[in-house]
Amino acid sequence: MTTRNFALLTILLFAVAGTTIAHPGFARKYRMSCNTCHSPAPKLKDFGEEFAGNAFVMEGEEPARFHPDTGDDLLLLQALPPIGFRLDAYLQGSTEAEGDDFTNDFQVPYMVKFITGGRLTESVAYYFYAYLSERGEVAGVEDAYLYFRDFLGSPIGLAVGQFQVSDPLFKRELRLTYEDYEIYTTTVGQVPLDLGYDRGLMASYTAPWGSDFVFEVVNGNGIRVAEDRPFDQDSFKNLFLRWSHGFPYLRLGAFGYYGETINAHTNITQMYGPDVTLSTGKFEVNLQYLWRTDDNPMLMANPGEMVTTHGGLGEVIYAPQKDRSRWYLIGLYNYRTSDFMDKYRFSINPSNREEFELEYHSGSLAWTYLIARNFRLLTEYTYNLTDEVHRLTLGFFSAF
Repeated sequence: MTTRNFALLTILLFAVAGTTIAHPGFARKYRMSCNTCHSPAPKLKDFGEEFAGNAFVMEGEEPARFHPDTGDDLLLLQALPPIGFRLDAYLQGSTEAEGDDFTNDFQVPYMVKFITGGRLTESVAYYFYAYLSERGEVAGVEDAYLYFRDFLGSPIGLAVGQFQVSDPLFKRELRLTYEDYEIYTTTVGQVPLDLGYDRGLMASYTAPWGSDFVFEVVNGNGIRVAEDRPFDQDSFKNLFLRWSHGFPYLRLGAFGYYGETINAHTNITQMYGPDVTLSTGKFEVNLQYLWRTDDNPMLMANPGEMVTTHGGLGEVIYAPQKDRSRWYLIGLYNYRTSDFMDKYRFSINPSNREEFELEYHSGSLAWTYLIARNFRLLTEYTYNLTDEVHRLTLGFFSAF
């Protein structure tokens, strides 16, 4: 592809992007800027986290206009449920793993989401989004849960439904890069569990001394389609526990995960690791490391050796004017390694070995610019050190 053609495609993409400028649902409801909760969207500020934890309600009593009088004390209806949409589109070019050929691809739209959330009662809220399109197909519902603030009069917040197990760590859906947080979506062998989407409950509690605790109980097999009605493929529920504590400019955390996968034969998965966030206003540094063990990842009658997988991510976000910045610079580093192929290569069909490969090592540098609070451009370069692949992504994020 010539430089001239690449530049033309870039201009065409940004011309299409420029038509999408509007307002998201919660900003419409409260007549406030997206910047109140995000910096930049979709990344949440501390206030945005508090707003979500308060059942998507601003502190204090909501104005009467938000809720019509139904004449029934047991019925709280929103006048208009907050509704929003997200539209992302990209132009992507990359080199092939073998050779110097350069390929390009219009990923327009890359995703279209329908988003809604709000109150059911004074202390119960709902939230969900559905993909109208993701990578060219209808992907269905991902996040979808009920949230109980001060559950049964206690200081515990409880979410029940579908969510990402890793949400208490770093939220994949709110990242600013096209490149993913790879360690959270890692599966090993035939075992389906990871730290991505799952079904279950998540309880959160803030102790009097300031530490935050999150406890999850999940199915352990993702959000696959239910078979013969049950969603869980076995009766064992997997457990996740995280502790974190905030200091001035610093938050430290650690988590542990225990799970069993039972499918004729059993695999036990254990994960644990620390996470750190350093924030100075202009700079934010996020670090995650994770160790994982699986004692029978191919679910065989005679399991081989235990497999160890480990890796993490490092992310740096620079905001020159803090939360009022028009542009942001993001660096993301992904690393993952495993001894799985060394120990189980013999049990995998050579034609399928690529889907079981776990080695991954990449670095990304992204620059994003806000045309509006709910519409930003993205330029991102990623180098996959494992496959020696270069990738350039140009595109936009919009919410309205």
